[in-house]
Amino acid sequence: MLKEERHQKIVDLLNIEQKVIASDLSQRFNVSEDTIRRDLKELDNQGLLKRVHSGALRVGPPITDFNYRETVASDRKKELAHKALPFLKEDSVIIIDGSTTNLALAKEIPQDFRATIITNSPPIALELAQHSNLEIINIGGVFYKQSMINIGVQAYKQLQNIRADLYVMGIYNLDLEAGTSVPTTQESEIKREMVRISTEVLGMITNDKFGTISNHIVGPVDDLTYLISEEIPDKVRKEYNKQKIVLID
Repeated sequence: MLKEERHQKIVDLLNIEQKVIASDLSQRFNVSEDTIRRDLKELDNQGLLKRVHSGALRVGPPITDFNYRETVASDRKKELAHKALPFLKEDSVIIIDGSTTNLALAKEIPQDFRATIITNSPPIALELAQHSNLEIINIGGVFYKQSMINIGVQAYKQLQNIRADLYVMGIYNLDLEAGTSVPTTQESEIKREMVRISTEVLGMITNDKFGTISNHIVGPVDDLTYLISEEIPDKVRKEYNKQKIVLID
């Protein structure tokens, strides 16, 4: 088998199984593990997968401009937002960080809903500005244009003085072993602090983000109290049912 053919088969297997193990690939293709490790390194360099200790994971959806992402799968995100609404309780303190799915949730919050909303996302703060019963606390900091969020030391310090009932986490990537992850260090630090100061954590995820990983880990999957998704494949459901997470699809 030519190397190019083997590379394609590895990518195809990864898309089906979400994760590949180097020792297993070595047996499947009848080549040495060193050869497989070189294959995985080359494919990682091409951005086709993400190498991990024992093999490789899928890369998530490409990180693109926020305004563009807002137009992608908008109906699916709206459905996730509808499922999440019952978990937002009146007279509670809720953190909603930046993501296009979380912005979809903000758009669905009823006009008469009464709560305190804390966010580091200016688009979410603006979306909720006309809700007369909401107190909006906008976390300041350095504005990261690609994700339309405030990050950095100022945001981190401001969060340290807050306690929240619920944190709605925007999820870039999710894998059972790696946990939740994001593309940048400062985003991961802010999200970890939001988890730490919150009683419960809710995530919404489209199915293409299962079994994917970025470079900067936020935390383990059991940081999540609730995970809302589209119709969850049986294999994925069985794996996540072993965790202390309430799955909603």
